[in-house]
Formats: sequence, C-alpha cells, structure tokens
Amino acid sequence: MADKLIIAGREFNSRLFVGTGKFSSNEVMARAIAASETEMVTVALRRVDIENENDDMLKAIDTEKCQLLPNTSGARDADEAVRLARLARAASGIEWVKLEVTPDPYYLLPDGSETLKAASILVKEGFIVLPYINADPVLAKKLQDAGAATVMPLASPIGSNQGLKTKASLEIIISQATVPVVVDAGLGTPSHAAEAMELGADAVLVNTAIATAGDPVGMATAFMQATQAGRLGYLSGMAKGIATANASSPLTGFLRDGE
Repeated sequence: MADKLIIAGREFNSRLFVGTGKFSSNEVMARAIAASETEMVTVALRRVDIENENDDMLKAIDTEKCQLLPNTSGARDADEAVRLARLARAASGIEWVKLEVTPDPYYLLPDGSETLKAASILVKEGFIVLPYINADPVLAKKLQDAGAATVMPLASPIGSNQGLKTKASLEIIISQATVPVVVDAGLGTPSHAAEAMELGADAVLVNTAIATAGDPVGMATAFMQATQAGRLGYLSGMAKGIATANASSPLTGFLRDGE
C-alpha cells in the first residue's frame, strides 16, 4: 500500500513512533524498536549525551533506519525547552525536536501557552517542531499556523495506559488538521493504537505500553500490526454503527418457505 506519512517533506513508511524510556536494558529496547518497524524514535535530551555517538542508548538505535527525535521532556517553561532544543542541535546537527513543556511533575500535562511560545521561537530558528499538547483543537490550529510540522495531542496522561479518553477532541483536531496528527501518550494496548488510527490519526507514539510489557518485543510487534490495521480500516471506509440489527443474509427464501 503506497500510503506514506509525510512530515516536513520527509516520507515515512511506518506510522508508529516509539519512545526509549523505561526499557529494562538497551538490548531489549533495540530489539523492540526493530520489531516495531518504526522510523521515528524519541529520546529525552536529559537522559542521553546526544553529542556522543558512543552513548549506550544512542548506540542501540539504528539511525540509518530511524529518524532520531530529541524531546525536551522535563522542560518547565518555554525558555527551558528552547534552550534544550538549541543545545541538541548544536551538539548533533539534528533539527527535529519533539517539544514538551510540562511544568506539573505529577500529571505531566503540557502547558499550552508555553508550548506555543516555544514553538514559535523554534520554527523561526529553522527547527522541525513536533509539539506535544493537550487535546485542544484551538491550540492545535494555533500551532499549525505557527509552523509546527505536526501536532501531537494526548490520548490520556503520559504512561497512564488509559487509552483514548480525549476521543471527542481528537476527532475535532483531526478534522481540522492541515499537518499530520500524531496521537501521543496514554495508549496502553494495541487496540488503543488501532482505535486512534481508525479515527483518522496520521500516526501514534507509544513508549510505556511497549517498554513495560512482559514481552516488549512481542508487544512492539502487536502495536505495529495494530497501527497498520487501524490505518487500513480507516482508508477502507469502515461501516457506520446503527441502532438496530441488519441481517447480512436475506430473510426470505428459507428451505421451508411455501411448505
């Protein structure tokens, strides 16, 4: 199926993004990334030495196959996020950044106004900005207008595995989007990923559900397949739900008719 995801002019075959936190080892992480068939891998700038190609985590990621997406996880305001992004680009030359501004350490919900402020600065400086946001349709449109390469609304709080608690708002964001919509955070099962893709999301990002599974490699495979199935279902035109039964076979012509 010639169905490419295009972000900032770059084509991706995979619509599953994978995070690198919480894995039991870098070896398990590397195997899970390979099994997921992802082409976009996020790394927290506070957890790696992105300037050092021999950093243990970075060595476990095949950057020939995967776009490395540094994220500003831990930034509490726009200034911190911008500083982290600038440091990462200066050290690595990578212009892609997943913008995260989360001042609340308990729920890790993003600060919309600070995210928009940081995105506006970074876009003007030539960054390819993928902002993590609440499922806020108004903010999503403002970020699109500011030049964000995607919007990444949460399904539910980071690491919560609660699934699509923001479904109604996600539908609005998707319907209004002029850039790819990547559903990020809270996807706990492969069926959650499939559901997000069936809504018309362009991609999903998964970390905790894969990394903390009993078999991360198997779970990565499951999420890969679910993402593909959900996308194909969306493209194929799924049947709408109805309130009553609707027989798939005619209710006339039974063997005993006319006896």
